[in-house]
Amino acid sequence: MSAMPPQLPRGASPRGGTVGYPLASLFEEVAFIAYHFHWPLTDILHLEHGDRQRFIDEISAINRRMNAGDGTDPARGIPLQFWQE
Repeated sequence: MSAMPPQLPRGASPRGGTVGYPLASLFEEVAFIAYHFHWPLTDILHLEHGDRQRFIDEISAINRRMNAGDGTDPARGIPLQFWQE
């Protein structure tokens, strides 16, 4: 690992770290997942960013299929004949 420079370049901030995720985007993602899955806020906030994005993509795909009007309704779930023994 390279050593830290003794002085910061002109105009540089001594604070390091990662820039945070935009708060407005976080609220939008959380609201979207909460609306569709009815999960508690803490459960959604504990998801990694990539996992939240994956759920958003899946929810969006389901919504597109439902709105396509092609007769497939993913909200109907698994047909009863598959549950019967």
